[in-house]
Amino acid sequence: MPIHDRLRHARQRAGLSGAQVHDRIGIGVSSLSEFENGKREPSLSQLQKLADLYRRSVSFFFAEGPIAAEPAVLWRMRPQDNAGEIEVRFLRLCEQYHNLEMWCDERAPVSLHQAKGDATKFGYSDAEELAKQVRRDLQLGDRPGQCLLAVLEEVCGVKVFHLDFEPSGTAASAVSETFGAAVLLNANNARWRRNHDLAHELFHLLTWSLFHPVAGGPMVAGDREEKLATTFASNLLMPSEPFGSAINSRARGDKITFESLFDIARQFDVSVESVLWRMHIVYNRGQSSSDLTKGEIDQAKRLAPLLEERESPKPHPWPARYRALAIKSLRRGEIAIGRFAEYLNISRHEAMRFVEQEATDDEEVQIAPA
Repeated sequence: MPIHDRLRHARQRAGLSGAQVHDRIGIGVSSLSEFENGKREPSLSQLQKLADLYRRSVSFFFAEGPIAAEPAVLWRMRPQDNAGEIEVRFLRLCEQYHNLEMWCDERAPVSLHQAKGDATKFGYSDAEELAKQVRRDLQLGDRPGQCLLAVLEEVCGVKVFHLDFEPSGTAASAVSETFGAAVLLNANNARWRRNHDLAHELFHLLTWSLFHPVAGGPMVAGDREEKLATTFASNLLMPSEPFGSAINSRARGDKITFESLFDIARQFDVSVESVLWRMHIVYNRGQSSSDLTKGEIDQAKRLAPLLEERESPKPHPWPARYRALAIKSLRRGEIAIGRFAEYLNISRHEAMRFVEQEATDDEEVQIAPA
C-alpha cells in the first residue's frame, strides 16, 4: 500500500480531522490532503511529526503490502470525543513494550488460561468459579487486591498502562498475537477503583476467545458480558469466606458500622461501594433490598471525606517492568538515547542520566558459596 494511503489510514484510525492535524502540528489542511491523495509526499520532518501525532513508527509508512489488521480494543464504554487517539496511543505503547522485551530477550509469555465453553451458556456461577480458579492458580491469597497488579504484570506478562481519559468509569483491554494481553486503566481513578477495573478487564482477557472469537478494531462489550465481568471481579477481589469473616468479626448482631465498612474496604483494597454490593450478594439481601443498598452507598459517599483514610497517588503511566526493560535496552546498547527518551516520554537531557554510570562486568552477586 502506497504511503499516501497509509497516511490517510493512520489519521482516520486516530480519529483526527485535517483541521485537528493542523491545530496540533501546523501542517496545513490542503498540504495534508495532497499528501493523502498522492499528489506530493511530506518531507522527512513532516512525516516524523505525523508519525508522532498518529502514534506510528516512521517505518509504518514505508512498509510494503496491505496494512495488517490491528488488534481489537474492547471497551466497557468507548469514549465519545477522542477514542481513536486513546486507542492508537495504547496500542503503540503495547508495541513499544513488546519491542523492549525482544531487545532484552525477556519476552514474558502470557500465562492466563482461557475459559472454555459456550458463551451463550456461560453464567454467573461460571464467573464465580473462574474467579476462584484464578485466585488459586495465581496464588493471590485472601486479599487479591493487594497484589493483583504486580502479579499480572510481573508473573503473567500482562501489559497494564494508566492514561488520562473520559469518562472515568471505563477501561479497556486488548489481545494481540504480537504483544499478548494488555489492559488500559484510567489514571484519574483512585487505586481501589483501578483494582476493580483491572479485575473486570482480566475477565475479558480470560474469556476473549469465548465472547470474541473473531475480533477486530474497536469494540464495546455487551451488557451481559459486563455483568459477568462485574461478578468475576467482585468474587476475585472479595472471596466469600475471607470477606464474610471480615464482616462477621466487626458486626454487632446483625448490623455493622460504616466505619467498619471503610476498614474492610481498605483491607481488600476496594471501594466501600464494592464492599456494600458484595455484602448484598454474600448475605442474600435479594433484589427487593437493592434500593436499600443503593441508599447505603449514597450515605457512604457522604461519609467518605470523614472515613476514607487512604492515600491514592496517581500511578506512573508506564509499568515498572516497561521502564526497567527500557533502561536495560539502553545500557546494553540496544536502543539509542533518542528512542529511549521517546519510549519513556522524557527529554534527551533527562535520558542522559541513565547512561552516565555504565554497568560493569562485576555487577553480580554470588547466590551461594562457591
